[in-house]
Amino acid sequence: MTALPDPGNFVVWFVVFLFTLTVHETCHALVAWMGGDSTAYHGGQVSLNPWPHIRREPIGTLVVPLLTFFTSGWMMGWASTPFDPGWGSRHPRRMAAMSAAGPAGNLLIAAIAFVSLRALLAYGVFVPPHEINFSRLVEPVDGTPEGSMLHALALLLSVALNLNVLLCLFNLLPLPPLDGSGIVQGLMPGTFGGFIESLRRNPVMSLLGLMVAWQVFDVVYHPAFDVLLRLLHPGVTYG
Repeated sequence: MTALPDPGNFVVWFVVFLFTLTVHETCHALVAWMGGDSTAYHGGQVSLNPWPHIRREPIGTLVVPLLTFFTSGWMMGWASTPFDPGWGSRHPRRMAAMSAAGPAGNLLIAAIAFVSLRALLAYGVFVPPHEINFSRLVEPVDGTPEGSMLHALALLLSVALNLNVLLCLFNLLPLPPLDGSGIVQGLMPGTFGGFIESLRRNPVMSLLGLMVAWQVFDVVYHPAFDVLLRLLHPGVTYG
């Protein structure tokens, strides 16, 4: 029988995951509002309060993350931001900016987590772990009591960095319904942009796009993860 994940790990994972989704969607909504589309603003999505985002996508923000964590030990899910397609057609560059804003929010969180980890490594609070994984990029120095706040902080920053790098790169893939396809649609208006828009509006093509993106993502993520490790732990080699 498989042991249940540690409750403390679950709390850290869920807080980071929900905050990450909230920032991602808030960035979409904020840039759309600044660009003249108030659809998400009136829906309450221009907010770091997670509730409007949960209310819009309860399956993607609560049910799926809980199921994936308790079956695999990590979380996946989704949220969404409403916008006016007519506004996007009239202002394709603003559409591209709105689409890019979500991954940019993930990149900002990743940068903050990375700088924090590098500072704590430099001050000797954390050290490179003997074995690396998605939730374990650093560990407290030897002798730190198990269950201490430093262990929770190491987990929080590790998950925040990895999860946000993953979501940034994944969402930038130019496949519907991911943000990358919205960027392409906005930067290449006209016939090609219209073709991308038709794919994004088709649920079957969006599902197919997600399936393809999931299959090809390893080609993108593993090299990026290797670069991330070299930057975080220069001179340390992991097999």
